[in-house]
Amino acid sequence: MTDLARRIDQGTGREPADIVLKGGRFFDLVTGELVSSDIAICGETIIGTVEGYQGREVIDITGKIVVPGFIDTHLHIESSLVTPHEFDRCVLPYGVTTVICDPHEIANVLGTEGIQFFLDSAEQTIMDIRVQLSSCVPATHLETSGADLPIERLVPFRSHPKVIGLAEFMNFPGVIHKDPICMAKLEAFQDGHIDGHSPLLSGRDLNGYLSARIRTDHECTSAAEAMEKIRKGMHILVREGSVSKDLHALMPILTERLSPFLALCTDDRNPLDIAEQGHLDYLIREAIRHGVEPLAIYRAASISAARAFGLRDRGLVAPGWRADLVVVDSLENCKAEMVFSAGRRVTDALFATRKPVAPVGLDSVKARAVKAADFGVPVAEGETPVIGIMPGKIITEHRRFRLPTSGNQTAVDLENDVIKVAVIERHGKNGNHANGFVQGFGLKKGAIASTVGHDSHNICVVGVSEEDMALAANRLGEIKGGFVVVEDGKVTGEIPLPVAGLMSLEPYESVRDTLHHLRKAAYALGTTLEEPFLQVAFLPLPVIPHLKISDKGMVDVDQFRLIG
Repeated sequence: MTDLARRIDQGTGREPADIVLKGGRFFDLVTGELVSSDIAICGETIIGTVEGYQGREVIDITGKIVVPGFIDTHLHIESSLVTPHEFDRCVLPYGVTTVICDPHEIANVLGTEGIQFFLDSAEQTIMDIRVQLSSCVPATHLETSGADLPIERLVPFRSHPKVIGLAEFMNFPGVIHKDPICMAKLEAFQDGHIDGHSPLLSGRDLNGYLSARIRTDHECTSAAEAMEKIRKGMHILVREGSVSKDLHALMPILTERLSPFLALCTDDRNPLDIAEQGHLDYLIREAIRHGVEPLAIYRAASISAARAFGLRDRGLVAPGWRADLVVVDSLENCKAEMVFSAGRRVTDALFATRKPVAPVGLDSVKARAVKAADFGVPVAEGETPVIGIMPGKIITEHRRFRLPTSGNQTAVDLENDVIKVAVIERHGKNGNHANGFVQGFGLKKGAIASTVGHDSHNICVVGVSEEDMALAANRLGEIKGGFVVVEDGKVTGEIPLPVAGLMSLEPYESVRDTLHHLRKAAYALGTTLEEPFLQVAFLPLPVIPHLKISDKGMVDVDQFRLIG
């Protein structure tokens, strides 16, 4: 008997269902009602609601509520610091049954080898991992990346069953000014999904960007920005991650009326934050706690997200829909007590059925050794450009200071919280090294270094002491990538991330515990940032306003040019 025939027989009650959930209610995202009902499942599909069913397996969920599985519409699994297999095991129990990822980080390091690693992994995970093909590798001409992905290298992946479309098009100036490389990629995906990335873009420039048939945006940081984009046809992905925290600013748009044009994303959360707060379930709880109607936020977490990305089989608790289900204690608390992924109850035994995928990029850190003198900044006339950190955002300010000097060198200014930042090319391409200044970390001593440096993932290091900065950068080469904290000439914390210098080979529990120690080491330096490591990682991202730094120098993002 075919799967279709089995579904019909079980749905009509001629045959017992494979699984029946009894005694609970489901949240009807069409009417907003809580409906007392059996939920019958055949294979990976819901085949019955609002009726009574017999089942080969019956699960009592008395007093519980069933909601559709949550969909994270934009993230980079690499930024969770674990492999796709470990991300699956970490996040799925929180009710996230589908994620739409852009393997942009590993693609910038390894190119097509990195994309293939993700596709191979996605075919094994229990969670449904869908992949967007990385559109901007390198992100811009203002940095040195480990790889280059012209359209000819992306097209062969387009027909893969896990591929949705073209990932976040970050080079919005390239779109507006019709850069030939950008145009070739956009032309190739005009009949498919193109993900957007357009922070603060508005007016006619936004119109031009959207005329390229770009449909989504996860970079809105204010309700006004989001409303303009919604009015112009964009689907807004409300983001709350470990660094970028836009949920509270966007709560005014999280309404029942606008919910069909909203979705949720994390972009990204690390295992420590997931353990302490949760994943998309945290966004749901937080929104409801601040007065957002449950119907609006649960729609954004499921059916609206599915529709935005053409996933027509999921997002409702209804017959014929994919059995991605979360059994929660209440709508307000949103604690996942049971999760079903394509009709399979999520357990340790289910994760054990996956086939492993061999890691890649285990020797990707090829930076030259550096010394303290390499971090010197010669005295220049006038004010010095300083990257201004805005806690909870990846947008930075372009600040200017008259900094103190020592001999012929510009010095840090601890009184004004201005310390040094450097980016060191680590792909073995040119050995570039650029220095600058940043304000807002709160460091009083030591250094923090990382091979996670969006998007080209060169080494980024911030610090008060040039000696400590050199030690931290060199230590990254020894551990094949990761994060390092140095205080007074000693490594006080580190986490190796040998998979492309981005991901650990350890279980997520080990990564979580190590991150806890790493945070303590960073706090001992005086940092006032809740998540200093991912804040370091976003300093080299030259597509996010307003001032950044790459291995080629300080970047004025507004003018899209190097300034030093």
